[in-house]
Amino acid sequence: MYNYLSKNRLYAVLFIAIVLLLAACGSDDNNDATDNDSDSNTEENTEQTVDSEMGEVTIPANPEKILAPYHEDTLLALGITPTAKWAIGESVQNYLEEELQDIETIEWTMPLEQVLSYEPDLIILENSFDSYEGTYEDYSAIAPTYVMSQEETSDWQVQLSRFGELLGKEDEAEQAIADYETKVEEANTELEDILEDESVAFMWVVGGQYFLFEENRHAANMVYSELGVEVPQLVKDLGETEATWDPISLEKLSELDADHVVILGLEDDEGIETLNNSNVWQNTKAVQNDQVYHIEDQSNWTNSGIKAYEQTIDELINIFK
Repeated sequence: MYNYLSKNRLYAVLFIAIVLLLAACGSDDNNDATDNDSDSNTEENTEQTVDSEMGEVTIPANPEKILAPYHEDTLLALGITPTAKWAIGESVQNYLEEELQDIETIEWTMPLEQVLSYEPDLIILENSFDSYEGTYEDYSAIAPTYVMSQEETSDWQVQLSRFGELLGKEDEAEQAIADYETKVEEANTELEDILEDESVAFMWVVGGQYFLFEENRHAANMVYSELGVEVPQLVKDLGETEATWDPISLEKLSELDADHVVILGLEDDEGIETLNNSNVWQNTKAVQNDQVYHIEDQSNWTNSGIKAYEQTIDELINIFK
């Protein structure tokens, strides 16, 4: 009896060992297959050669150090932190500082020494090189350099989609645009209930001068065309946006018939003091009805990125709640 049990146990042990060995081999085969799949996926996610305004450029896979001066808004919308942020001296895009406050700056003229110092994996530039110190050849010698088309430079949705394609973030780009469209739809309904057919003008006061936003100037374009806010007659009379933004005279502001006026800029600016002491300004409809509002930071209002627009929508809703 004892011998019988021992042999059976021996056979059982041998059987289990064989099963485990076969399982291990199968696991190795699966691991090899997984590794092969992983290698295959890695190969699929390698560099890609695309067309840009300056011809073909090879975009590296998963670049970690990206320079896209003035278009950090788009990178952040895709969940990417730039290696440096656009600046003019001490001035930066303030509305992005909550996310970029610890990121070093790069001068808006893109000095070659600064660019070199950041050792970028990828550089993304606007289609015009007028403001850059270097040439395309200079920058492309440092890192692969993608030059946007005019449409990609000026239309944030086109730009966001293109960046998504270049950086393997197509899903993130689609989701960001879908979320934005939902936000616009909700804000449109809310503002329609609050303002009805009342008009709103937007004016930037800086250095004692007054800049009235045309219908398609920066964030005003979104407010008027997407949120459906009524355009004052004087704003309509300004016509299409020109490349040069000319100040409007105090005397001309006497014609401003807006029901509401949003003033952007520091409240201690000399221009604000002049307005407060001006009979011309004090007699406008919005002032008479106590419908003038102040927002100190104009940075999101003078930009056209998705994050800029979302912040503008939030501020506008908060003003009129």
